[in-house]
Amino acid sequence: MHAYRSHSCAALTSANVGDTVRLSGWVHRVRDHGGVLFIDLRDHYGVTQVLCDPDSPVFSDVEKVRSEWCIRIDGNVKARDESLINPKLPTGEIEVYIRDLEVLGQSAELPLMVFGDQEYPEETRLTYRYLDLRREKMQENMKLRSDVVASIRKRMWDQEFREYQTPIITASSPEGARDFLVPSRLHPGKFYALPQAPQQFKQLLMVSGFDKYFQIAPCFRDEDPRADRSPTDFYQLDMEMSFVEQQDVFDTIAPVLAGVFEEFGGGKKVDAPETWEQISYRDAALWYGSDKPDLRNPIKMQVVSDHFRGSGFAIFAKLLEQDGTEIRAIPAPTGGSRKFCDRMNAYAQKEGLPGMGYIFWRDQGEGMEAAGPLAKNIGPERTEAIRQQLGLGVGDAAFFLGGKPKAFEAIAGRARNVIGEELKLIDEDRFAFAWIVDFPIYEADEETGKIDFEHNPFSMPQGGMDALDGDPLKVLGYQYDLACNGYELVSGAIRNHRPEIMFKAFEIAGYDEAEVRKRFGGMVNAFQYGAPPHGGCAAGIDRIVMLLAGEQNIREVILFPMNQRAEDLMMDAPNDPTSDQLMELGLRVIPQD
Repeated sequence: MHAYRSHSCAALTSANVGDTVRLSGWVHRVRDHGGVLFIDLRDHYGVTQVLCDPDSPVFSDVEKVRSEWCIRIDGNVKARDESLINPKLPTGEIEVYIRDLEVLGQSAELPLMVFGDQEYPEETRLTYRYLDLRREKMQENMKLRSDVVASIRKRMWDQEFREYQTPIITASSPEGARDFLVPSRLHPGKFYALPQAPQQFKQLLMVSGFDKYFQIAPCFRDEDPRADRSPTDFYQLDMEMSFVEQQDVFDTIAPVLAGVFEEFGGGKKVDAPETWEQISYRDAALWYGSDKPDLRNPIKMQVVSDHFRGSGFAIFAKLLEQDGTEIRAIPAPTGGSRKFCDRMNAYAQKEGLPGMGYIFWRDQGEGMEAAGPLAKNIGPERTEAIRQQLGLGVGDAAFFLGGKPKAFEAIAGRARNVIGEELKLIDEDRFAFAWIVDFPIYEADEETGKIDFEHNPFSMPQGGMDALDGDPLKVLGYQYDLACNGYELVSGAIRNHRPEIMFKAFEIAGYDEAEVRKRFGGMVNAFQYGAPPHGGCAAGIDRIVMLLAGEQNIREVILFPMNQRAEDLMMDAPNDPTSDQLMELGLRVIPQD
């Protein structure tokens, strides 16, 4: 027999009754039923109930074991009494009578319990992550992650992609986030960087003639943490293709992701990729207040400025006299009560706004009546026009925000989400995907008017060189994101592979050719030697698994995550370098006041 086990703790069934077996695992819990000791023995695969009575030669040893001791047992498989069968367990028809026991590893007093669903502070969970990971939910999350990655790899290979590995140590390159710098011992005073993404390398692979590339790539960014973003490193499905247009990328990656969500989504509805909407960036901001809208929520915001222009509601009427301002409405089907409207108004005040105006419609017996401060100020004719535009009726409401859109869009988007959640309008049994397209390449500083890049500077402008001869603020890029249930899952672009267009694009933002060559010399030089049209995208593995696992925090699907302060509490990182290390690298740490 094998030194540690003949079967896993999920393998034994009624077919094994009478067999002598060997199992190894952790003591999940111990129960004493009138002198008979029952142990739920757990390994990575499942749980088997083992038992010992005073007639066993190792009863006194079994009495000593405690939760999370690692043990090996030998024993005989017995059928459970029919009334004691546990249909929830694959091993629920049997139990193992212990004949021999070996303690493989004792456990000290536990800082957190593995058995049960107790909640523990994040600090405790991350400090003792190896114990936290023993819990059933965490085991399932990490198995899911592994299975999702395997499925993605297979699906990419099935589409004739090959996986290539790009460097982890490279040059610093501005890609929208802070780099992690790595000092060079051989070149004192100079630094490498960990790649924020394999962006330049995958484009160089296209120049090198590799037609279809993908990689499950680690990326490193010194970012502030969020619930859906790791502060240090993350993994993405990185892909690039030559001789493609935007739709070709969509048609390639969409079936991969749809297939993964169908396979691991627990039966939730996944719309067919060909039905995924393509929404312009500007429309997404207008309708949803976000470039990663949750389309499970049916609420779509609308511009209603004309109904307030010159109206009796002076706040909005005067606001609209200023350039670049507008009034937007958030419809709230079934939200037509003063209590709910007051609650949402308080929400807006908590978010830093003076409040949100509202109108709600109610049945007064003789017909419908519009109620609320706004309705009284603008009168029944304007109120009725708003109701008809928004398609609302009795029992519904609408909320209103005004000003320059960039100042209130994000808050409006959050309010839309809260309204959808509170009114239970969101279809929880669905993964809703949408492509966000037509991102503007440039933006103007409101105070100085200076033109700079608003989004990816390496995207091909729609219209090529001709587009760059007009108004920069009207230039759109072949750039796209894929949103799902309120999260950005994919970001990508058709790349600007023409050096003359690239130099012109950067010149508009104030960067001359010399600066571009200095910052991106490797890629610019390569583009001089017959670069093919190419494009691709990257999909966040962590966010995909977070959605599939139904988790709200990305740390629940990462094996060893950092905390909110980008600290590894288990390994005590970051920590202080030794004097010898600093001397070898020619570095000195300057204390911070």
